[in-house]
Amino acid sequence: MNPVKLVLYKLYERRLDWLVKTGSPPRHLAVILDGNRRWAREMQLSVDAGHRLGFENVVKMVHWCLDLKIKELTLFAFSTENFNRGEEEVEGLMDLLVDACKRFETDPDIHGNKVRVRTIGRVDLLPERVRKAIESLERVTAAYDNFHLNIAVAYGGRAEIIDAIKGLFRQVQEGSLSIEDITEDHIRKHLYKEDMPDPDMIIRTSGEQRLSGFLLWQSAYSELYFEEANFPAFRKIDFLRAIRTYQNRSRRFGR
Repeated sequence: MNPVKLVLYKLYERRLDWLVKTGSPPRHLAVILDGNRRWAREMQLSVDAGHRLGFENVVKMVHWCLDLKIKELTLFAFSTENFNRGEEEVEGLMDLLVDACKRFETDPDIHGNKVRVRTIGRVDLLPERVRKAIESLERVTAAYDNFHLNIAVAYGGRAEIIDAIKGLFRQVQEGSLSIEDITEDHIRKHLYKEDMPDPDMIIRTSGEQRLSGFLLWQSAYSELYFEEANFPAFRKIDFLRAIRTYQNRSRRFGR
């Protein structure tokens, strides 16, 4: 980028930042981290490099959210379907999850901003080394409540609903719940994190315009935003544009 364009870009980013801070941000933002592999191919890099540079952007996004006083961020990092990818890529992603957990566990910004990190998904499907790294990170940040970072890993929206139905069925079998009495609140209590609020906004990068099973129950009234940039190329200015679009929408929740 030439110097003139760089100056204009910075001025535009500063203006957007100011505009966004004059409005109300989403309380809970969810993001589908898509396009790491495509970006890596475009840059003639390895798939692993694409995923790792995507993680560096995750770190930046956490700071962007903290700066805007967003209270909760949920990231779709690894789906149940992703296990069907090539063995080398899956192993690389498992190594990245371990490295990410260890980095967050010792990151002074995580502790300084009192960020609680939790995972949602069928964590039991992950290799033992990944489960141990996740358990350690969750334990170290369990007392924090200023900002919640949820990582959806080995996650599928249909799988979550199936697991919730199984939990309800057990209650019916035990006689502690009648089928006629089942409400939305009962289903919510059996989701992976019953205290996680529905996302106000869901962003998906890479130009794809679908949820791919992400938070199917929770997203009924979420505002959707589809960004053309692949995730490693997703800039703060793109993030601010998305939040500004959310602020300009009228949310009626079916009313």
